[in-house]
Amino acid sequence: MRKIAFLRSVHIRRADPYIQRAVRELAAEGIEAGLFHTSGTAGDDDFPGHRERLDREVTPRELADAVAAWGADAAVSISLPCENALRDAAAKAFLDAVGIPTVMTPLAATLLLVDKWETKRLCAQAGLHVPDGFRVDSDLLGGRGLPVPGYPDALRVQAERIGYPLMSKPVWDSTSMGIRTLRSPADLDAHLAPGPDRVSTVVEEVIEGDLCSVDIVGRPGSYRVLPLCWTGRAGADPVFTFADLRWCGPREAADAAFAEVARTLAGLCGDLGVHGSVNVDMIWTGGRFVVLEINPRIGGATTLSCAASGTNTFTSLARMARGLPVPGGTARRTGWAIEFLAGEGIPPTALAELGQRVGVVTAHELVIDGASHGDIVVFRLDEGEEERTVEALAELHEASGFPGAEVMAKIGALLDVSR
Repeated sequence: MRKIAFLRSVHIRRADPYIQRAVRELAAEGIEAGLFHTSGTAGDDDFPGHRERLDREVTPRELADAVAAWGADAAVSISLPCENALRDAAAKAFLDAVGIPTVMTPLAATLLLVDKWETKRLCAQAGLHVPDGFRVDSDLLGGRGLPVPGYPDALRVQAERIGYPLMSKPVWDSTSMGIRTLRSPADLDAHLAPGPDRVSTVVEEVIEGDLCSVDIVGRPGSYRVLPLCWTGRAGADPVFTFADLRWCGPREAADAAFAEVARTLAGLCGDLGVHGSVNVDMIWTGGRFVVLEINPRIGGATTLSCAASGTNTFTSLARMARGLPVPGGTARRTGWAIEFLAGEGIPPTALAELGQRVGVVTAHELVIDGASHGDIVVFRLDEGEEERTVEALAELHEASGFPGAEVMAKIGALLDVSR
């Protein structure tokens, strides 16, 4: 094994600092890592290895050809969101065919998991809780194919059975894009109205509770379930993915209830032949977990789960590429990891001060689809350090105004309540 290619779509900085550690570990063993990415720029600090920037519209065949031309012995998909995971799954088929094994869930399973309706059915069949809902087919609404005059009324009956408000989300989309709240029959009628931009959707009951996610890494026979990450509140109104404090830490009742869910999810991954990483989005409500999605890719909170557990998902994926074993079971949480968004950016002097006061994991600009959302910060602390950490951040806030007052209040409440 001389070369391992990493396939990436969004900016590689969202993988700081764990991708760099994995690449340096490979280099220490004489293995060169290559980054084949379609977004952002990458320097030596971002990815200390071979780097190729490809067009955002690169086809799976073109991506596979680029990796093969570099001379890769194996490849690993670390792309997101789901449309790019699908690209990599198709590229895997081409790479596997020419003897370049690729760590990515096979295409057939990926096609199921990127489809929210199919995912809902798979989860229900596995015995997991899912929101009650129904699928809205844009072709039937638009009169394409077989005419079904009663189709809109059939959907209205379904909606009345579940009750309003309802949540609508595209069958194919991710990162909370395209979600709409349907508060009344009139809203549903507008949603069902034909139009050139109409897409198929899943309409389901609104469930209020705490949003959380978990990453599962491995291959059939051995899956590692990382700690739960808490990412905000779920309700009738969709919110920006990074709007709230995101964290990984102790939550006794939820942790206990998740043990059985984790076993069921790992079993489902095995049935599907998951090979690599999947990310599961859920809501914790009424003492149970309700599964929203299983994304066949690296997660948006992977850095949090790595920081809180002392594991490195990218190292695990690189081991899989080399045919080496990856530990199964549940990764033990070793402390807290907390992520917050500084929409106004971080004052240059404050960043250095922050690193002296808390265990900063990463701090970088958050860019989504070319738009900046300010700076994202992840820091960690051991259990028992809650009071000291809040005091240290409060001193920094008093001196510089950073972190902002709202963020400070949330961190204080989280650590005080959870101690």
